[in-house]
Amino acid sequence: MSAPRFTVAEIERREWPFTLRLPFRFGVVTVTGGRQAVLRLRLRDAVGREAWGVAAESLAAKWFDKDPALSDAQNEDQLRRSLELASAATLAAGANTAFGHFADGYAAHGAACAAEGLNPLVASFGRALVDRAALDALLKLHGISVFAGMRANIGGMAPHAVAPDLAGLDVAALLAGLRPARRIHARHTVGLLDPITAADQTARLGDGLPETLEEVAATYHHRYWKLKVSGRVEADLDRLCRIAAVLDRLHLYHATLDGNEQYADAEGAAALWRAMEAEPRLARLRASILFIEQPVARARALETGMAALAAARPVIIDESDGPLDAFVQARALGYAGVSSKSCKGLWRSLINLARCRAWNAAGGQHFLSGEDLTTLAGVSVQQDLALVALLGLAHVERNGHHFIDGFAGRPKAEAVRFLEAHPDLYADTPRGPRLRLREGLLELGSLDVPGLGAREEPDYRAMEAMPPAAWPPA
Repeated sequence: MSAPRFTVAEIERREWPFTLRLPFRFGVVTVTGGRQAVLRLRLRDAVGREAWGVAAESLAAKWFDKDPALSDAQNEDQLRRSLELASAATLAAGANTAFGHFADGYAAHGAACAAEGLNPLVASFGRALVDRAALDALLKLHGISVFAGMRANIGGMAPHAVAPDLAGLDVAALLAGLRPARRIHARHTVGLLDPITAADQTARLGDGLPETLEEVAATYHHRYWKLKVSGRVEADLDRLCRIAAVLDRLHLYHATLDGNEQYADAEGAAALWRAMEAEPRLARLRASILFIEQPVARARALETGMAALAAARPVIIDESDGPLDAFVQARALGYAGVSSKSCKGLWRSLINLARCRAWNAAGGQHFLSGEDLTTLAGVSVQQDLALVALLGLAHVERNGHHFIDGFAGRPKAEAVRFLEAHPDLYADTPRGPRLRLREGLLELGSLDVPGLGAREEPDYRAMEAMPPAAWPPA
């Protein structure tokens, strides 16, 4: 199809608070709650037709920018400011295709953010939400799903200076050849504070949902697991042995290790792997490891080679995926993969997919992994699932259904609307609608509706207007 051009006529920014049912520790922070940003966007096409789209994502503190000198509130304001800058630029941009709005505005948005001390990962957040809401509106305007729309290149993706390494890319063939997944394995996150067995608990939440790793395994029957490590080899080794004692009871399982930037260099991460090799109790768990995620702090991750660790298992970047060419830099250092996260941008994921296809055609073994940033039930989780389904991934990290109690904090009527629209994805439980897992799988068939994985929209009246960002700090 010919990619429609449109202008963006209006953008609304809202947010609302949420509380985690269980504390979640990753890297340097323990999270007990947060705020979700919700962005609405109205576009107008060349003949004057209009449509609204929506995108939602957590304002996650201490992930986009882990500077300990910044408070969680300042981290949230960084992301609000990125949204403000991306919104203003898009409103002033004039007519373009969906991909054109992203690609033509990428450099200027990054520069505007950098001028205010916002790193490329923070910059990507604002652009990602605006781009998703615009694509959602475009798909709804044409009454087409993201799967059909992207295979027909409704967004107008094309070779562009924003990714010069893909100058000869046959975009139409790439997109037409996508085979969206109809179901996907949920890879369960085992956080650094998560109890492994009941013996690890001093108190129970007692809400009827699984709390320990043992209970999660018995309830959801996952085949895929994501294991956080802390950067302290002795402590990590002990914890992994206790995890292995549970997972080894399963008939079949696969796992990934997430270093969360906890190692100063590749050698530190390699030391953990050598210790795992020397521990007989970890033989099966070690054999299950598919890849290792971002072991080295982002400040040094793209300055040091990964050959030693990569010889044991493929290594991917996550937090280091700031500038759009980060994967290109990482590949030269021995990294094999890069994470796909909706908060970093749908177009970024497709560009990195194209890179994998091009490099693999030349004999490489490069890949995308689906990772989570605690996507909440509703628009957020559905848009991210639609993206990983579009990419054809077999499994994706999913943790929001465990650490957050369904649609907790949202109006009951909103939760029911999403349940009724997506009965394969959500289950009606005594605690209200929740993500439905069958044998560790998520069914995605109902995401094949006009829009970016969701026709229903949240109750905007039950949200607050997003306050102006207090950034840069006074």
